[in-house]
Amino acid sequence: MDKRKITAKNIISALVGVLLVGVGVAFNNCAGLGNDPVGIVYDGIRSISGMTAEQLGTASNLVNIGLMVVLFFVGRRYISLGTFLYFIPYGFFVDFGKFLYSHLAFSEGMASRIGFSVAGCLLLYLGVAIYIAVDMGVDPFTGVVLVLRDVLKKEYRYVKIGFDITMIVVGTLLGGRLGVVTIVTAVTAGPVIQYFTGLVKKYWLKEN
Repeated sequence: MDKRKITAKNIISALVGVLLVGVGVAFNNCAGLGNDPVGIVYDGIRSISGMTAEQLGTASNLVNIGLMVVLFFVGRRYISLGTFLYFIPYGFFVDFGKFLYSHLAFSEGMASRIGFSVAGCLLLYLGVAIYIAVDMGVDPFTGVVLVLRDVLKKEYRYVKIGFDITMIVVGTLLGGRLGVVTIVTAVTAGPVIQYFTGLVKKYWLKEN
């Protein structure tokens, strides 16, 4: 895998990506309509560990560190500066997203919750797409998906769907919140992330 030159633009892009992912995961969690397939694992670990809802960022960091160890042995080529830029500030960005939700949510009505869930999913998809496009190393979950893609020799979007379904089962068994957002993201994440990645490369990174 050819790594891009480490530039200020790429580093800033990577940080923007993790910010979007963290806020997206927090919005989905706070809206209460179910976590995305990654968020449900974070929420499950938080639940089974006896952590409070406010400790979701801490739980997510613990999961990412564990996945980093696994990825180091089975997919080291996908670990680079961008990987560390992801999980070091990730927990803080999740907490920041929960802070934003508490100040922006105008009500606890269904319309507001649906709106934040849609925003959360789109932010999550775009954040992951930016990480893939910048190509400085990916987050631990995406790294595992890319390893599976290489092994199975299938398109990313199909591997992503299968992986997300597995994460939903694991997260639910651990006590994570399952809901309509979980199902929607499992079906749409792969294709939308692949589409967003193309847009980021074309219009932000100026690739042909």
